Amino acid sequence: MTSVRIMRTRDWADPVPPARRELLTATPEIADEGKPPVLFVPGFGHGAWAYAEHWLEHAAGRGFAAHAVSPRGHGASEPAPKATLRAYAHDVVQVAASLPRQAVLVGHGAGALVVAHAMARYPARAGVLAAPVFGGWATLGLALRRNPFGTLPAAFGGRIRLTRRQLFGRHLPDPQARDYTKRIGHASAKAQWELLRSRRPEHPVGDPPVLVVGTPDDRVVPRSALDQVARRYGGAPLLFPGMGHDLMLDTRWQEPVDAILDWLEKDGN
Repeated sequence: MTSVRIMRTRDWADPVPPARRELLTATPEIADEGKPPVLFVPGFGHGAWAYAEHWLEHAAGRGFAAHAVSPRGHGASEPAPKATLRAYAHDVVQVAASLPRQAVLVGHGAGALVVAHAMARYPARAGVLAAPVFGGWATLGLALRRNPFGTLPAAFGGRIRLTRRQLFGRHLPDPQARDYTKRIGHASAKAQWELLRSRRPEHPVGDPPVLVVGTPDDRVVPRSALDQVARRYGGAPLLFPGMGHDLMLDTRWQEPVDAILDWLEKDGN
């Protein structure tokens, strides 16, 4: 199937300005035409590097052409201090539409919300929402309880600073956790405000299968919010106890990505 974008009136009347985007790719040694390309989308402050640590090459090793995009203002992409959620979703749609075959979109954290908005514009083969941050007061309340000094600045346009305990499980070595934490930047103030408002994503184009994965021990996403997102897409979350919010960087990173790829081979392909 040829990849297409769904254009809306606003796309023509108020187009998103172009931006240079970082795209990292890992290709399988033996191409499997039966497996769709996978496009990984990081959460706020993260970049494509977060997937390049483990998931990108692992997916390629299992026969999937794997790509990771840094939306504008993230990773090595062009700075974008005034970017919106719409601009982030636009970046995902543009990259997905440039791939030779219909792609699976995988978003983590607030990147899962970006993917949800992108799926309303791009007919994804399937969608995966990992530790999804869809915003709202429950998520803000948990963040304030867990990390008040790191969360409050974001409510006034500043940078949110997540702690090691919020992002990773206790088994990740401290030097590695510190290195990852130092590499995390931040989204634009406008995008952070939009996340708090939690505008409901439109229904995905073509009704693709959607998988929600997470951990009941997430210190960023309340379990109630995880269940709510999964119900929105007609299922229940696939859970990995004992892991931190950053599933792709934690010690047991292989478990969730293998579960995602197994699902794609069985149900989402």
